[in-house]
Amino acid sequence: MTPAASYVCGTGTEKLRYQTIGAALEATVASHAGELALVVPHQNIRWTWRELAHETERVATGLRQCGLVAGDRLGIWAPNRAEWVLTQLACARAGLILVTINPAYRVSELEHALNLAGCRALVLAERYRGSEYVPMLRALLPELGAVAGPLQAARAPALRTVVVIGDAQHAGCLRFADLVADVPGDAEAAPPLSPDDPINVQFTSGTTGAPKGATLTHHNILNNGFFVGERMRLTHLDRVCIPVPLYHCFGMVMGVLNCVTHGAAMVFPSEAFEPAAVLQAVEAERCTALYGVPTMFLAVLDCPGFAAADLTSLRTGIMSGAPCPAPLMQRVLHDLHMSEITICYGMTETSPVIFQTMPDATIEARIGTAGRIQPHLEAKIVDAAGAVVPIGSTGELLVRGYGVMRGYWNDPARTDEAIDVGGWMHTGDLAAFDEAEQIRIVGRATDMIIRGGENVYPAEVEAFLLRHPQVRDVAVFGIACETFGQQVCAWIRLDQPGSVTEDEIRAFCRGQIAGYKIPKEIRFVDEFPMTVTGKVQKFQMRAAMGVGPAA
Repeated sequence: MTPAASYVCGTGTEKLRYQTIGAALEATVASHAGELALVVPHQNIRWTWRELAHETERVATGLRQCGLVAGDRLGIWAPNRAEWVLTQLACARAGLILVTINPAYRVSELEHALNLAGCRALVLAERYRGSEYVPMLRALLPELGAVAGPLQAARAPALRTVVVIGDAQHAGCLRFADLVADVPGDAEAAPPLSPDDPINVQFTSGTTGAPKGATLTHHNILNNGFFVGERMRLTHLDRVCIPVPLYHCFGMVMGVLNCVTHGAAMVFPSEAFEPAAVLQAVEAERCTALYGVPTMFLAVLDCPGFAAADLTSLRTGIMSGAPCPAPLMQRVLHDLHMSEITICYGMTETSPVIFQTMPDATIEARIGTAGRIQPHLEAKIVDAAGAVVPIGSTGELLVRGYGVMRGYWNDPARTDEAIDVGGWMHTGDLAAFDEAEQIRIVGRATDMIIRGGENVYPAEVEAFLLRHPQVRDVAVFGIACETFGQQVCAWIRLDQPGSVTEDEIRAFCRGQIAGYKIPKEIRFVDEFPMTVTGKVQKFQMRAAMGVGPAA
């Protein structure tokens, strides 16, 4: 009997929503006007849906009064604050394309983002984690405030308006509060918009080159937020604690738009992730859902105030960004009471979530797979020749459907490389389906280690090493080797530093995994280099081993 092909198509009872983000917000206000919508404890903000919509209209009108018109790009460079959410929703109402800029970016990266998208306006915080944003911006734009009138800067020629979040007045800049201060309560009508209009440019990580700007529409991200919430069984009675960054799809789509489409309350515990603030917010607001990457959940569980916190309100949530070790999942299920936690897999270019576990998934499914495909999406796994492989075989994951981006902003060549003529997005990830059509992500195609002709999938070795009782976290990657072409290298974080030796790790592997998969090089470390969203940066690890990013 011929094995089934590795192709899946998501079905469901809910249809795709063909509406703009603004229309979705209006519908939620109509149903839940007086219910809680947004809580930001560090700003003493508690707004209902009616109040959030009113503030959104004030900001949208203020942006239009600055001369911005539908289709213009507005960059935002700030941590998690109420102003971020207002800017996101106001841009959607005004038809502006929100360009999300990583708070960790520095001057050259900011310059690239502003110019790639051709931003006409920039909203920024005064500072973040010791970085003073306004002086950094002035280093890029010495013309800022030098003369009266709209900004005209040599290094960001499209930029005309700069808005600073904060109380201080900065030369050449508007204060965010002044942007909306004189806007009447009955704001002018929003321009006619289409769900197919681009509404967001999200930058990819850029680990192998300059970041690319994935262009996403209302239809892309509104529906993705909705269907992620549907799989979580989210309702207007839920309160979602969102400590993940808003500049990333995790925060602005799986967080904000998930809540907008379900009427659930958004709770942002702090500007950046702080485990103590998460505990306090969950307890004070009786949050029912919590988001994070595995390292965030671990930090919350190990926080000194954990034992005293009442977290019994938690039910569900999302863990994404990296595989979850079995011991951590056990603690999340029992100590955090998150019996319905879901695991998500996706990418910026697909709005982002493609696969998600079910609320009643087994612990094995939660730690070993990323669940089943989302409704209205297709996926297949292909070999190097593009042929679909049998179920259980490994190949590259391709995705098609409503979530696939419009393309990379102003970069048709790289768009054509990523999306083929059939509309399939090439993820670059190696994966395999099981008989239940659950997906197991093996790793990046570019991360696969080829040792003496044998393929080694880092995720497989990582999953095995995480079984060791002293291994808290592990990252496996390839390094150059004259004899075999590549060798397996593992960076390991231990529960108790010094409790295990390299030889003991290798002995743990012998007889359990093939000899060619056993790490030749092992380094015990206190932490991994990571992105703001908690993704491990293996290219930096390779560089630290003295082999460079291309090894």
